[in-house]
Amino acid sequence: MSKILTDQNDDLSPDRESFDPTAYQKSRRQPIEPEKIQKNNFKLISGTDLELHGPEYFHNYELSWLDFNFRVLDEARNPANPPLEQAKFIGIVCSNLDEFFQKRVGGLKRQLQAGVNEPSVDGLTPFEQLKAIRKKVKVMIQDYRSCFFDEIVPRLKEHKIEFRNFAELSKKERKKVNDYFDSQLYPILTPLIVDQAHPFPFISNKSRSFALEIADDATGESIFARIKVPDNRPRWFTIENTASKAILINIDHIIRERMGDLFPGATVQSAHIFRVTRNADLKRNEEEADDLLELIEEELRERRFADVVRLEIEADMPVHIKEILMDRMDVKPIDVFEMKGSIGLADCMQLGKVKGFDQLKYSSWNPVLHPAFRSTGEEGSSDIFSIIRAKDILVHHPYHSFSSSVERFVQEAAADPKVLAIKQTLYRTSTDSSLMHALIKAVDAGKQVAVLVELKARFDEQQNMEWALKLEKAGIHVSYGIPGLKIHSKVTVVVRDEGEMLRRYAHIGTGNYHPGTANLYEDLGLFTCDPELTSDVSDLFNFLTGYAPNQTYRKLLVAPNYLRTRIFDYIMHEVEAAQNGGPSRIILKMNSLEDPQLIQLLYYASSQGVKTDLIVRGVCRLKTGLKGLSENIRVHSVIGRFLEHSRIYYFRHGEEHVYLIGSADIMHRNLDARVEAITPVENLQLKKYLRFIFQVQLNDNQQRWELGPDSQYTRVTKEADQSEVATHQVLMNHALYSKDPLPVQS
Repeated sequence: MSKILTDQNDDLSPDRESFDPTAYQKSRRQPIEPEKIQKNNFKLISGTDLELHGPEYFHNYELSWLDFNFRVLDEARNPANPPLEQAKFIGIVCSNLDEFFQKRVGGLKRQLQAGVNEPSVDGLTPFEQLKAIRKKVKVMIQDYRSCFFDEIVPRLKEHKIEFRNFAELSKKERKKVNDYFDSQLYPILTPLIVDQAHPFPFISNKSRSFALEIADDATGESIFARIKVPDNRPRWFTIENTASKAILINIDHIIRERMGDLFPGATVQSAHIFRVTRNADLKRNEEEADDLLELIEEELRERRFADVVRLEIEADMPVHIKEILMDRMDVKPIDVFEMKGSIGLADCMQLGKVKGFDQLKYSSWNPVLHPAFRSTGEEGSSDIFSIIRAKDILVHHPYHSFSSSVERFVQEAAADPKVLAIKQTLYRTSTDSSLMHALIKAVDAGKQVAVLVELKARFDEQQNMEWALKLEKAGIHVSYGIPGLKIHSKVTVVVRDEGEMLRRYAHIGTGNYHPGTANLYEDLGLFTCDPELTSDVSDLFNFLTGYAPNQTYRKLLVAPNYLRTRIFDYIMHEVEAAQNGGPSRIILKMNSLEDPQLIQLLYYASSQGVKTDLIVRGVCRLKTGLKGLSENIRVHSVIGRFLEHSRIYYFRHGEEHVYLIGSADIMHRNLDARVEAITPVENLQLKKYLRFIFQVQLNDNQQRWELGPDSQYTRVTKEADQSEVATHQVLMNHALYSKDPLPVQS
């Protein structure tokens, strides 16, 4: 059993001691010049030149993303998960796939329209990628539908949650369903026919519709019609829901049974569901825009009418009806996906709202009060600023409460008469954000408040625009950042008058200021009043709101100007250590690993003997097991109850043991096209906590996958003599019961 680490002389390497989960219930470096590197195995020209090309060195981005979604699908298949959680994972898989078609497939389509035929770094042209995507997606469709209808639905039935067709209902149940149709569905259904006087209707993104063929009873004339299934009604109508039994019926079945009522004097000859997905990858030249807010509003309008990139239809739809849909929406055969049964299973996430049946869901998890705040008592006798002055604090969501840490930080800043200014970046937040309300109260109290709103946060543009207007109306300084760059950093700085000095307090995080996702996404945040670090955060805001193209930073690693080169330097330090026979080690945890240049550099480090572990939840373009290139690299992926979202970077760096956290993945867009902030974590105790996270994840034998030399991911299973290690359960238990390592400065 591992001893708990409290000695300040303990090695901070995650590899130093064996790991047993039961034991847990500064100066800036000089860059290493590329000329000093001893070349080996392949020629490394510089930190930016790319020597390696082709499918033998890189996975395709799109196909790697689909592999990630297959790993999510495996959670739906996993009988160890409660059945309603299995159904929720089906919803996540389908929702992910919707976004994939809108963004990734939409982007490939746009390349084709622009005549782009250049292969990506993995050797595939846009058209070749679309063909490969279709082949893989068809397998995914078959798998997730088989999982839901053949595995999850029968399992739910065993637990007395039943899905019924209209024909299976009793007389009493039919009356209840018919009453629901008459009162809740019929008034909002709009039948639309297509003829010389009625053009083909607009089909909105991700909506389900019936394509009908009806016949006039008097003339026998055949007419095409469309009925949109209302998306403001629950997908399943609850016929019965007691403590011991639930009976549900899909509203598609109800509408199909009663749609004849919408066409008196005509007979419905056929009715089949279809669903469209529209392109969300619309590029506008924001550098030439006079008003960025107006530009984004125009883009949202255009996105609503964007090209269809996917058409889902029922497999038994008549050919001539399918041809009508394809012709009127300009859809090609490669974009059509046929399936038997219900379409649009992203709505499976609604099944978790069935009342009762808590035994069919995960046991509830309520984030705990962070250890640093426990001594303040329920009344909060100590203000948060005095706590941060005493110690740096690392919060780990969803294990630690977001409301009693991040929200409290902003709320106390808004109410504290000593606080003079608050500045915050906003990438995504909730529709009714307590943080935004606190900022409005702060400006009402006479404080200087500035918010950097990212209007281009995909699929949150409308909400962010609404908040921007509300904040501006309240008198807050609202800025939209820098043309051509997304503001993806997660930072807040508070300036406080403490008599003898103005002191700055900062929060630097890996996740959005969103109280909803803070309970679902795994993220980290550092609270500090370190003068150099908080000065860097202030300088970052000056860069964002003012004009400071040559802004430099003391400790903070900021993209686009400095992050890539600093990561390059850190990797090369490990290379030089390995070449000189010293200890070297790299562990990187992120959402996606895509950047070809840094992947090449990791290959080079591996070829020089640097042992590297990459914990990559989603896309990974690096290949493992390449002789002479990646034999010292392992790639892991942790999938489970919470979405792994934090970015943690570790470099041995001699005896310094550098730990970094922040908002950036190792992707071209994060390194070169976004404003990102990565902070060093310098306190010994906080480093121990980050080491603990790595130890848990690298020893996980329940939720962890490994990428093999065959480019396939395999779920890691527990050996007979091993303790069970499930990352999210271990960390929940640790937050509840353990005293060390704590994410707070000693």
